[in-house]
Amino acid sequence: MVKYLVRRFLQAIPTLFGISIIAYFIMALAPGGPTRVLAFNPELTIQQREAMARAIGADLPIHIQYMRWLIGDAPIDIFGIQIWGGREIPVFDRRGNQVGTEIGTDLGVLRGDFGTSVISKRPVTEALAERIPATLELGVISLIVGLVVGLPVGVIAAVKQGSAFDQVTRVMAVVVSSIPVYWLGLILLLIFGATLQWLPMGNRFPLSFTGEYTLWDRIRHLILPVFTLSSFGVATFSRYMRASLLDVLNADYVRTARAKGLSDRSVWFGHAMRNALIPIATILGPAITLVISGAVLTETIYSWPGMGLLVVNAVRQSDYPVIMATVLLISVMTILGYILSDILYAVFDPRIRLS
Repeated sequence: MVKYLVRRFLQAIPTLFGISIIAYFIMALAPGGPTRVLAFNPELTIQQREAMARAIGADLPIHIQYMRWLIGDAPIDIFGIQIWGGREIPVFDRRGNQVGTEIGTDLGVLRGDFGTSVISKRPVTEALAERIPATLELGVISLIVGLVVGLPVGVIAAVKQGSAFDQVTRVMAVVVSSIPVYWLGLILLLIFGATLQWLPMGNRFPLSFTGEYTLWDRIRHLILPVFTLSSFGVATFSRYMRASLLDVLNADYVRTARAKGLSDRSVWFGHAMRNALIPIATILGPAITLVISGAVLTETIYSWPGMGLLVVNAVRQSDYPVIMATVLLISVMTILGYILSDILYAVFDPRIRLS
C-alpha cells in the first residue's frame, strides 16, 4: 500500500505541472492582463503603464513569465553560479511614479509563495487559508448527506424493485439530476427565504455587530446551501447503488446466505451491500471534485464566504494570482480524490491488492 501511494504521488507531479502550464497559458490569452488591473488609473501615461508591465514581468515572453511564477525571481545559486533570478525591476509609488529599482525577490510557487492578490494586496495563501474552512464545512457536510441519504435510498429501491417507492425515487433522481444547481438554489431562496422567511437568505453566520451566534444559527444558515449542493449527490448515489445492488442480489453467494437462514437485513447490508459499493468507489473520488466545483455556484448564490466565492470574484476582477492558486488547489484535490477511489477498491473488495 505504501509503495502504491508513493508511486501515485510521484505520478501526480507531472500531472500538476501539465495542469499549471495549460491554466497559465489560457490565462495569458485573456484580454487585458494584470497590467490593466494595476493601471486602472486613467491618468497614468503610456510610459508609466509600460514601466508597470516591466515591474510585474508582463513584458517578458510567456514561458519566462511562467518560470517566474513557478520559481520566482529570487536568485538560485548552484556551486556558486547564479542560474536564475536577480532581475532588476522598477519600484513605483501609489501615483505610478518610479521611485527606484530593486532586485526581484519573489519566491514562487515551488518555494511556497503563490504571490500577492492584485486586488486586495494580501498574500494569496492568507486569503485561501481564510476561505478554505468554510468551503470544507459546506462540501464535507454535503458529501456526507449525499452518502447517508443516497445509499440507503438506493438499497431500499433495489430490494423493493417495482414498488411505488422504487418508481418515485427513480423519477425524482432523474429530475433532480437534471436541475441546474444555480436554478435550484435561486428557487429555494425565493420560496424559503424571501416568501416564507423560514430560513436565512445567505451568509455563513447571522449578521450581528457583536458577532454572537448559536449552534442553531449555524445550522439554519447551512440548511439551504447543503440541500442545494447535496441534492445531485443524493440522486447520483441512489441510482448507482440501486443498479449495482440489483446485480449483486442475483449472485450465488447471496442466495447461499438466504439458504442459511440469515435475515433479509443481514443479507442486504452484510453481504450484498459491501460488494455493491465497489462501483460507488468509482464515483466517490470525482464526487469530491464535483462538490468543490458545485460550491462555486452555491457559495455565490448564498453569499457563502468560501473558496468558491473567492474565485468567482477573482475571475471578475482579473485577480490572476488567486485564480492560479485556486486552480492548483482544486487539481490537487482531484488527484487525491482519484487516489481515494483506488484505496476504496481494496477496502470494499478483498480480492484487489494495491501493490
